[in-house]
Amino acid sequence: MTESIARIDVALEVGGKRAFATAVDWPGWSRSGKGEAAALENLAAHAARYALAATTAGLRLDPDALRLEVVETSPGGSGTDFGVPSRVTGADHRPTTSIEADRLARLVEAAWARLAEIAATAPEVLRKGPRGGGRDRTKMLGHVAEADWYYAREIGVRVANPGPDDPAALEALRGAMLEVLRTPSDGSPLAGRTWTARYAAHRIAWHALDHAWEMEDRVPA
Repeated sequence: MTESIARIDVALEVGGKRAFATAVDWPGWSRSGKGEAAALENLAAHAARYALAATTAGLRLDPDALRLEVVETSPGGSGTDFGVPSRVTGADHRPTTSIEADRLARLVEAAWARLAEIAATAPEVLRKGPRGGGRDRTKMLGHVAEADWYYAREIGVRVANPGPDDPAALEALRGAMLEVLRTPSDGSPLAGRTWTARYAAHRIAWHALDHAWEMEDRVPA
């Protein structure tokens, strides 16, 4: 299945110090900046990188033929300023058909695949961040795995924490998460909590891609 999209609908989440721009139909494509304009610029700057994840999911996104269109702006909060796209938007409350739900799941799975692909060629010790910090490769992968376990609970998947040293258990956890996302939804929060299926897909894929791109950027020259 392929698709070619020129217009990209974007939801803005604006906090006191930081804003996020999120492509509402492309889970994981969400970038921040110090204000709305900077967030939109950063989103556009990552189009080519995100297109690789879309290709992995069997979808087509032409990074050279895009037009960003802001369709919704919401106030952010402490999570926004901390650096996490935290707002469940109006667009996130849209229902998902079986076809749409499968598409969400494939894009989330592709985000995990991109992280694994980048990690496979990255060195263990990564270049330090601008302030001398940042996790190295193994710790970064462990951080994403632990976050996925927390995310799983938000969508009703409750299993023992697989930890970073049990790849089979982690694969099973992620498989269960994908099954939830593949299930058609009326747009209501999942598992009696706060995340809808669309927001869950955005948040899970964003976290994997955010660290995949960080790892890529921090490979020593």
